[in-house]
Amino acid sequence: MKAAEAISGYRFRDAGHAGSHDILLPAIRSQLAAFHAKGNEKRVFDLGCGNGSIAATLAEDGYEVCGVDPSVEGIAQAKAAFPHLRLEAGSAYDDLVARFGRFPVVISLEVVEHVYAPRDYARTLFDLVEPSGLALVSTPYHGYWKNLALALSGKLDNHFTALWDHGHIKFWSFRTLGLLLREAGFEHIRFLRTGRVPILAKSMIAIVRKPAA
Repeated sequence: MKAAEAISGYRFRDAGHAGSHDILLPAIRSQLAAFHAKGNEKRVFDLGCGNGSIAATLAEDGYEVCGVDPSVEGIAQAKAAFPHLRLEAGSAYDDLVARFGRFPVVISLEVVEHVYAPRDYARTLFDLVEPSGLALVSTPYHGYWKNLALALSGKLDNHFTALWDHGHIKFWSFRTLGLLLREAGFEHIRFLRTGRVPILAKSMIAIVRKPAA
């Protein structure tokens, strides 16, 4: 089932940052600063904004931010904690361009590993980005040495979290995420690894551009 109702139950304890956010934020801020230093508008769409904590942090940095998330609980907490931000219920399976327009930057942090239909997600992501715009997509990192270390340490069950309701259902590598984003139409795809030493990184961030019109 692709409908938002199927993933609306994802839970958030509060409106604060998750552990992964503190690892991701320095790299996200650095990429945004470099992009906007070139004269681009400081408008950002957060696809999968969760409880709004990242959107609120970027708003404090001077960005105009709005976003959506299918989690009923997450959006309720976002609205209560950050009523000045436009954070609404919705998902990548909706026509978000008709509702919000396009943006010079779209971020989607720790979301793609949860989606049931990744091509629909990537198509919406691409549509939301203005021509020549930027998308930043993060997801847990998977590579040979990290996977081997998890297997040898007996931590695969904890990592793949099979008992987590609405948890991770896709496990991406540089290659597979790159293929997804390239297929959607993005170009100039590159990756950063964040958290821990690179070969055991916690997350990876795909940095991609939409071609000029």
